[in-house]
Amino acid sequence: MVSQICDQIRHPPPLLHILIGARQVGKTTLALQIVKKLGLPHRFASADAPLPPGPEWIESHWAQTRSMFSKERKPVILVLDEIQKVRGWSETVKRLWDEDRRHQAPIHVLLLGSSVLLLQKGMSESLAGRFFLHRFPHWSWTECHKAFGWNLERWLYFGGYPGAALLISKLSEWKRYIADSLIETVLSRDVLQLQTVAKPSLLRHLFALSATFPARIFSYNKMLGQLQDAGNTTTLAHYIKLLETAFLVSGLELFSAGHQRKRGSSPKLILWNNALIHALSSRTFKETRADDAGWGYVVENAVGAHFLNHLPATDWTITYWRDGPAEVDFVLTHGSKIWALEVKSGRAGRISGMHAFRKKYPRARTLLIGAEGIPLEDFFSTDPESFLS
Repeated sequence: MVSQICDQIRHPPPLLHILIGARQVGKTTLALQIVKKLGLPHRFASADAPLPPGPEWIESHWAQTRSMFSKERKPVILVLDEIQKVRGWSETVKRLWDEDRRHQAPIHVLLLGSSVLLLQKGMSESLAGRFFLHRFPHWSWTECHKAFGWNLERWLYFGGYPGAALLISKLSEWKRYIADSLIETVLSRDVLQLQTVAKPSLLRHLFALSATFPARIFSYNKMLGQLQDAGNTTTLAHYIKLLETAFLVSGLELFSAGHQRKRGSSPKLILWNNALIHALSSRTFKETRADDAGWGYVVENAVGAHFLNHLPATDWTITYWRDGPAEVDFVLTHGSKIWALEVKSGRAGRISGMHAFRKKYPRARTLLIGAEGIPLEDFFSTDPESFLS
């Protein structure tokens, strides 16, 4: 991605480059590598402070970058990290960017962010036609295998946070790092600080429930019975959406042909990174692996996370299907095409819903992932769009 973005910066048209993804997946590291490869003067600033800055923060750093250009008389780069924290960021960036275009000032701008909702809102409202969006997923098994030598089972347990990789030999420290430095930081700074959340403790409990029951279908009424001071189903649905904007948890909806999603259906809880499951669990890797039923859900969650991380939400819809005892783990739709996917990882006692789904939707394509189907190693080492096409 360094080479790709450097090529886009070097060649017209001039665009803002927006890098979006979860915390601790390497956005800042990549931005600094881009700066180093281009060999241009640069200015780096982060808005990740306890108190969100105002638009004057952007104006100040932009002015200093312009001053660098005046002195150097060659292109310069401005990198602004956690840009979604700045109030009214998109309007300020639009004004300053347009000023530079009118004066043909060769200032290249990289904007980094970890909250998809706030970034997309600003991009759609103010920056239309001015930016190129780069999505950074959680680290895949292939990346962790190349970087750390992990086998598939280790990645399925420890997930894809590269900064935590050196801590896995000391499990208690690894769990504390994920819980304190990642989960709590994301909840407090990327969700609670920037959104209106009437019941912060409920949001935390909802996340913990999701981590305890990955890849499970939970009715909102059942959640109300599990959570204290849960309010109503509308509140829970809203909080799941907030967790999704921070790349933590998604609640997949029930597939329904025609409009694909059945709003208000019982969500299937998928965590975007398997590390989020085990950081809050008291189980060791050996204990988790020995539980065949529990491990089946771990694998199924990883499959769902693989889709969420690598299939653009603008092009793909990821749901599940259930009709009585018949169930399909994942249903993917792309335009008029439908894929039904079932994950087989040794979990016993399940009734396959593939036949029932094909009977109801005869044009759907079906794929089996795991035992007797696509080997898990092959599935997790391939971009989903590749084998779906």
